[in-house]
Amino acid sequence: MPDTAMPSVLFVCVHNAGRSQMAAAFLTHLAGARVQVRSAGSAPADTVNPAVVEAMAEVGIDIAAEVPKVLTVEAVQASDVVITMGCGDTCPVFPGKRYLDWQLPDPAGQGVEAVRPIRDEIEKRIRDLADEIAPVS
Repeated sequence: MPDTAMPSVLFVCVHNAGRSQMAAAFLTHLAGARVQVRSAGSAPADTVNPAVVEAMAEVGIDIAAEVPKVLTVEAVQASDVVITMGCGDTCPVFPGKRYLDWQLPDPAGQGVEAVRPIRDEIEKRIRDLADEIAPVS
């Protein structure tokens, strides 16, 4: 990836209703226009998990208007970094992409108390990722 190119990151989980939504929101919040951010799910839910929306609101990030999106081959092809969080073998693999698999608990069906530690771990990983791929000049 040339130094002048804006890096692009795709976050993928099964329902695109929890982990991938939190990760995308944190990276957008922290890196802003320095990174193109996408999220998707292999079997998207109808809505974002309300406990995830609440947990993110607690740290000042509003994802209430987000909608789960279906994972497409085009989204993977358009991304430099693909981070999976439990999507298993359904994520297509293409040469030249960087793939990371983040093992994180699924917040589906959990209350906000259970979501907070997942949120906090995602934030730590996103801060490290942002420092690596889109450092502040």
